[in-house]
Amino acid sequence: MIPTLAELRASLDEGRATSLRLTDAALAHIADPAGEGVRVFTKVYSGQARAAAQASDLLRGAGLARSAIEGLPISIKDLFDVAGDTTAAGSVVLAGAPPATQHAAIVRRLLAAGAVIVGRTNMTEFAYSGIGINPHYGTPRNPWDRETGRIPGGSSSGAAVSVSDHMAVAAIGTDTGGSVRIPATLCGLTGFKPTARRVPLDGALPLATRLDSIGPIAASVRCCALLDAILSGDDAPLPSAARLRGMRLALPVTVVQDGMDSQVAAAFQGALSRLSAAGVLIDEIEVPEFDALAAINATGGLSGAESWAWHRALIERSADAYDPRVLSRIRRGQSMSAADLLELLQARMRWIASVEQRIAGYDAMIMPTVPIVAPTLAEMADDDAYYRNNALILRNPTFINFLDGCALSVPCHVPGSAPAGLMLAAAGGRDRAVLALGMAVEACLRRA
Repeated sequence: MIPTLAELRASLDEGRATSLRLTDAALAHIADPAGEGVRVFTKVYSGQARAAAQASDLLRGAGLARSAIEGLPISIKDLFDVAGDTTAAGSVVLAGAPPATQHAAIVRRLLAAGAVIVGRTNMTEFAYSGIGINPHYGTPRNPWDRETGRIPGGSSSGAAVSVSDHMAVAAIGTDTGGSVRIPATLCGLTGFKPTARRVPLDGALPLATRLDSIGPIAASVRCCALLDAILSGDDAPLPSAARLRGMRLALPVTVVQDGMDSQVAAAFQGALSRLSAAGVLIDEIEVPEFDALAAINATGGLSGAESWAWHRALIERSADAYDPRVLSRIRRGQSMSAADLLELLQARMRWIASVEQRIAGYDAMIMPTVPIVAPTLAEMADDDAYYRNNALILRNPTFINFLDGCALSVPCHVPGSAPAGLMLAAAGGRDRAVLALGMAVEACLRRA
């Protein structure tokens, strides 16, 4: 079992643990030659982390704990600036770039809260895939099935495995089309994608600024809520679990359940049954806008347009150094015209308004986060299989990024079976309501 942040804080407060011991244990898991550390981290801050942990123990001993995450080892994705480091974003293309002169906004907030940052986690190059494969630094193996060798999900691949393998107690990733929720789901964890504007993007290397958001991967919904409050600067009391009886959830029947494999279908239907028994009202609804999104993005989408604008000079100099699968997706934006982009932005505004109107009477939408269990790395050697699975894995989470909404993925599988996730999603700005609902849903599913 992965301990929650509340459990670890209690251990520290009661003197049953110290920050230094927790940090040394995390660093030992990272350094274990039989483990995944070499593929999970692109850089480890061993010395800095131990020094920060010692300082944290002194502060706690003086009654000066800075927050609920004081002294806890946390990992950050390899696209956040750390002063003095070059931000690589899972690539080798930026190897010669100047180091960052200051920390990313979220790094400053974590440090101010007393977090011990143990290192930078591996990711899909430039965050442009939901699979999690990285040809430059290796690919972390999914903890569910190491023997077969399954994908971790991406793009925050190392972030999820750092938590599942006790290398960090929580991880901070980014989510442009599911990159927090997908690896959380496939690795059996909880992941939260906030409304994009909720957490500052300063110092985070972008994929598509209109879609990018920053969120946590952790052991529970409450862990995610606590981290979200720190990342967002929200100093209001944490939300409490909602009352499930009478909650109205919309279950889209358009697209989101297409292609579900038998394991995810069984886990999802089992979760729906338990929620219904707890008094949740689940209505199946048509959301034709979901069916229309592929056509809206046919010219390359916002990720294509924005990534091409950011990468074009680098590609001109160093195209051969890119992961070819990432490069091909970035190049989709090359043929987009200004008129294409303007039409896309206008279409998005209409799309958001239409979806928001359709779900206005509900507390949230509910759907499978990912419709399939993690495929094997061997299967992903074939390009056709890679692109087909990537599209399927990204499909449901991407709807919520395009909506400019917020979403939470909670595990819904039977312990010991293939990990599967249930996604709760709502329109932008309803983050606290989704987290409150998620706490209640999580409790219901865990009682089963």
